[in-house]
Amino acid sequence: MRAVLVVNPQATATSPGGRDVLAHALASQVKLEVVETEHRGHAMTVARAAARGELGDVGLVVAHGGDGTVNEVVNGLMDGAGRAARHGPGSLRDVRDHETGRVLPGSPADPGSLPPVPAPMLGVVPGGSANVFARALGLPRDPVEATHRLLHAVDTGSTRRVGLGIADGGRAAARADDTSSAVASGARWFTFNAGLGWDADVVAGVDAKRGKRTSPALYARTAVSAYLRPPHGRPAMSLELPGEEPADVRTVFVSNTDPWSYLGSRPVHLNTSSSFDTGLGLFALRKMGTATVLRHLRQALHQGKHRGRRLIREDDVSSVCVKAEKPVNFQVDGDLVGTRTRVEFRSVPRALTVAV
Repeated sequence: MRAVLVVNPQATATSPGGRDVLAHALASQVKLEVVETEHRGHAMTVARAAARGELGDVGLVVAHGGDGTVNEVVNGLMDGAGRAARHGPGSLRDVRDHETGRVLPGSPADPGSLPPVPAPMLGVVPGGSANVFARALGLPRDPVEATHRLLHAVDTGSTRRVGLGIADGGRAAARADDTSSAVASGARWFTFNAGLGWDADVVAGVDAKRGKRTSPALYARTAVSAYLRPPHGRPAMSLELPGEEPADVRTVFVSNTDPWSYLGSRPVHLNTSSSFDTGLGLFALRKMGTATVLRHLRQALHQGKHRGRRLIREDDVSSVCVKAEKPVNFQVDGDLVGTRTRVEFRSVPRALTVAV
């Protein structure tokens, strides 16, 4: 099997020595190419090229870094597999709306449709601070142990099909030769969570302190600051679920699994019945009063049994659309995408094969 190892050298728990050990171990079982990322979007570009067959017959792409690196690799794999199908022999043309130019649902270019050409298998060796996706899969946090687990999975063919979420920000499609096309088009796949409002404000705040080492304390301080002084205010948002009347909310959390995230070693539970085998989990607050926020923070850190009059919660939805009266911050998998006034979230079952 041919494989590509994508390493983020800036990730919290990656090191040249660890990279070399991982590369040597993988090279004993597969024909390996190693790529160190040099900038944001680089991992996505490499994974997209692998999925399109530009790096040879690649069957495995391994992400060694944090959740941001994994998210980029997943977006590259899914986008690349979709492009390979669309532009390969006998592929169908994209079906687009005449006036907006946007791809219509169900067409070959629809990012919410499964790529007809399977994406290469994903492998993950944690190298970040939270490593939410890897932990949700039950993978070891230690890179050496995770490497042994990956080698065993490759050797035995142990895999798992996982569902993904996709968030469409509604922008016009980018050029096909744009290396950041998945982001530029407004569509981003996510593995464990996405959100609009407070949580995205926290991501933006931490991102602005990129020179500092991330830690639970940094996230906690930033969360308090973003709550007291939201960078975009707290504009009203309209939450639309299929078959239901719109509801006014102030912040929206979308989960693709449980836990939603981690605060150090402590899991943060918002939708306890969500998993990679179900639809999306939805957690939204109608109001952001101090008593409401503190109640749900406490519940999130203790088993996630949420109750409250200001809460809208669903653990298995196929789609949800959020519209904001003014631009609000938008994040996927802990990575700030930018500001949006409309985002549609959709669940895509059994979207990707992961070596476990």
